[in-house]
Amino acid sequence: MALVLLRTPSSYSPPSTTTPLLPFTTACRSPSRVPSSAGHWKRVRGLRIASGSGRGLALTHADTSGDLKEIRDCCTVWKWKDFDVNYLVKGKGPPLLLVHGFGASVGHWRRNIGVLSECYTVYALDLLGFGASDKPPGFAYTMEGWAQLILDFLDEVIKKPTVLVGNSVGSLACVIAASESNGDLVRGLVLLNCAGGMNNKAVVDDWRIKLLLPLLWLFDFLLSQRVIASALFERVKQSRENLKNILLSVYGNKDAVDEDLIEIIKGPADDKGALDAFVSIVTGPPGPNPVSLMPKISIPVLVLWGDRDPFTPIDGPVGKYFSSLPSNLPNIELHVLPGVGHCPHDDRPDLVHEKLLPWLSSLPSMSEISTG
Repeated sequence: MALVLLRTPSSYSPPSTTTPLLPFTTACRSPSRVPSSAGHWKRVRGLRIASGSGRGLALTHADTSGDLKEIRDCCTVWKWKDFDVNYLVKGKGPPLLLVHGFGASVGHWRRNIGVLSECYTVYALDLLGFGASDKPPGFAYTMEGWAQLILDFLDEVIKKPTVLVGNSVGSLACVIAASESNGDLVRGLVLLNCAGGMNNKAVVDDWRIKLLLPLLWLFDFLLSQRVIASALFERVKQSRENLKNILLSVYGNKDAVDEDLIEIIKGPADDKGALDAFVSIVTGPPGPNPVSLMPKISIPVLVLWGDRDPFTPIDGPVGKYFSSLPSNLPNIELHVLPGVGHCPHDDRPDLVHEKLLPWLSSLPSMSEISTG
């Protein structure tokens, strides 16, 4: 995040913004306890979210982004260590758990939930400190804490072998969870532009990070000053234009940066505790490195990497490491997605679904796992 505040939009021209989808609707589970606009929880009936199978009629992103209100209304709450954790469940079939990246939430999967829920039970959660989940003041956020949240969610809520799908720091949290999982809680892993750590300090062997290290240390120092941290946070949060420019620098497909996306990022930043979460995550320990964790994982792994990622570039240390894995570890499959930025699932969902859906269908069935 320290880097994103310094970036300017790229001049890269995106590919076509049309996404081949065949629209259909599937009701989310109901009734649920969901956050209202006032921040309270209420009972609602199940609503319907537009979705698609990834084939047939060509629709624009605007047609397939889904109604954020309907996504929110399909959410419920899970109590974790006295904290409220927001999550969505939709569909029927083998379970998937979607885990967002920094600053995002359940809504960031708006272009994937409908497609995936046609054949799978889709769970998506807001990590503690993000979205509609609690943001406890003074809480020390760590990668290990998020990984434990994921493992406890699998154990207490899903209770079945699950495929974890993560983006950015959500990917890394899934890697940590899979490496620490006992038994058969995790049956597959999908990593979308996996982060090297909770913040930029994790990747110190990248020459780009080395050049910026003094600036990053200064940034950490400034964030430790409450008045300065609050002023910086408010400046980014209050200006939709600033936030849009930041998002444009992260996405390869600029047309995917719409008002819904800005609201997904901006809305939770107004919550009490959001500033504390921001400071803790940016200045805290980076956490375990995926280089030490991936060799411990023997389950099937699909890695999808946008080649226009300014944060974890494919030619950087983390990208190069993941690119080398398929030749060394037979359980890992990797695809580089051309013209795609740091958030492939929202940037070019059609390209992600094209690789993800066949890979999911190739996994052993639940009955094979139970009798295996």
